[in-house]
Amino acid sequence: MSKPDYTGTYHMVEQENMDAYLAALDINFALRTIVCLLKPTKDITHDPATGAMKIRTLTTFKNFDMDFTIGEEFTEDLGPVDGRTCQTTVSWEGDKLLCVQRGEKQGRGWTHWLEGDKLHLEMRAEGVVAKQVFKKAN
Repeated sequence: MSKPDYTGTYHMVEQENMDAYLAALDINFALRTIVCLLKPTKDITHDPATGAMKIRTLTTFKNFDMDFTIGEEFTEDLGPVDGRTCQTTVSWEGDKLLCVQRGEKQGRGWTHWLEGDKLHLEMRAEGVVAKQVFKKAN
């Protein structure tokens, strides 16, 4: 069975528990306040045949790029997010993309999945879960 193609541009339409998630990452109050006000856009390029994927998270404050191959561990520079680096692996769990980030924070990672024209993102760290939903641009 083929895997879904995540390629597209997605605009955030809802978010929950982001402040608690950022606090679990030790992000200071001022920066958490700013981040919680942002409405990021995800620009994803995905080649299902090779597993190559690039996720660009774009905001008016700061952008973050993640370039990887599904199933291959890499060193991720989270400097723009929280100043850390970690060993990251993104793999398939059914039709969902599961990311495990091994480093200073326990249970850190995320899961992406598609439902119709919506991209769901669940982020985890230190037992805290935040969720965002993005709608695909036409």
